[in-house]
Amino acid sequence: MNDLDLLITAARQSGDIARRYFNATPEVWEKSDGQGPVTEADLHVNRQLEADLQAARPDYGWLSEETEDGTARQSTDRQFIIDPIDGTRAFIEGSKDWAHSLAVAEAGRIVAGVVYLPMRDALYAAALGRGATLNGSPIRAQPDKPIDSATLLTTKPIMDPKHWVAGVPPFNRTFRSSLAFRLALVAEGRFDGMLTFRPTWEWDVAAGSLIVTEAGGHATTKDGQAPRFNNPHPQINGMVASGGIHAQIMSALR
Repeated sequence: MNDLDLLITAARQSGDIARRYFNATPEVWEKSDGQGPVTEADLHVNRQLEADLQAARPDYGWLSEETEDGTARQSTDRQFIIDPIDGTRAFIEGSKDWAHSLAVAEAGRIVAGVVYLPMRDALYAAALGRGATLNGSPIRAQPDKPIDSATLLTTKPIMDPKHWVAGVPPFNRTFRSSLAFRLALVAEGRFDGMLTFRPTWEWDVAAGSLIVTEAGGHATTKDGQAPRFNNPHPQINGMVASGGIHAQIMSALR
């Protein structure tokens, strides 16, 4: 079984676990340092993924939001980068817009990625050089268009003029809580782009960034660089992902 098929199988099994906790008042804890909530569903999914994926690929490193990080992954050739549930707040609130995000990195690049939304039965997948799919059918990011007719997925703080050279461009703004889902929606062509400017955890965007680029879009840091993964401190400098309007967005940013 290749890496992508392994991730697809693991993601669907994760969905089976998470669905059992959804709208079933799972136990919730607040993480330290203001990092938000974690539920027993996050932890159960993480345990199962770590057991299954590391058994299948014992030589791969492991980076997950819900596993204490160490230095061992730095000496491996390939790494799993995992968010057991991206959009935990949405999960707790009963929204369907949460996802499992599973990726494999090699030499700083993502080579396989899956974003799966169990409550929508939407499985986005990509392998490097093989294109991107939604439930097995090819997907493509949006082509270029005037930015004033574009709709971008982002948060209200992004609309602060301090981020933009000549004021906020007149795009339409909407929101989804899961970064992985935002990236998948851009890859699918349902939205023109997504923006996040804060330091971004690798597990939130690893899988989705590959799905966007394999769908013909662009996924860069906020300063326009190709993201590099498996960093000693696993964050990147924000993310801007879009279809054909990427150059317009980047030229408008301060």
